[in-house]
Amino acid sequence: FLGLLFVWLFGRVAKKATSGVPSKTQLAVEMTVDLVDSSVKDTFHGKSKLIGPLGLTIFVWVFFMNLMDLVPVDWIPLFSSEVLGIPYMKVVPTTDVNITFGMSIAVFALIIFYTTKYKGPFGLIKDLTLHPIAPPTKGIGLIAAPFIILFNFVLETVALVAKPVSLSLRLFGNMYAGELIFILIALIGWFQLPLHFGWAVFHVLIVTLQAFIFMMLTIVYLSLASEKH
Repeated sequence: FLGLLFVWLFGRVAKKATSGVPSKTQLAVEMTVDLVDSSVKDTFHGKSKLIGPLGLTIFVWVFFMNLMDLVPVDWIPLFSSEVLGIPYMKVVPTTDVNITFGMSIAVFALIIFYTTKYKGPFGLIKDLTLHPIAPPTKGIGLIAAPFIILFNFVLETVALVAKPVSLSLRLFGNMYAGELIFILIALIGWFQLPLHFGWAVFHVLIVTLQAFIFMMLTIVYLSLASEKH
């Protein structure tokens, strides 16, 4: 639903965009596109028509999913239990590790794709075996070359796998912690309102920041995958 909302909203603004005085919605969309566009131009050093739309999709979609944390924690479970008979439904998708891992696995697949595209079919193997220590190519040092290659492979494989793992767990951990704080505040009762409002205002910053971090790290990882040096 949030993905369709994103596509509908940005498509509607694009069709009705005017060069005159923009509406508030058009202004918000233009500012978002400019933010993503400048971030991509400053960070991604390759050439690809996918990175800009990918960055925009990740930022807005993750932002929308995170923003659901501002919906009171008991509304959706009460509604779903009465209507659907499912009392454990959650409103914030990014507090489910399956969602964040799904997105990070897609980013991981793109890292492999871009590495192969820009560095050739053996580019990924070279990245995993010839860095950070260059193995000797002649002389007595050739004896140590297999051990250096093995060391590089273990080190770089861990670093490669850590990218999607950290990408997903960072987003999941921050949003899950935020949701738990909302739940703890809600347990106070009617006296929760000042605390709830204060945490909600602060949480808007977290919601935006986590979406931006997920987008920026994706761009950085794909930029590293496309740089031949």
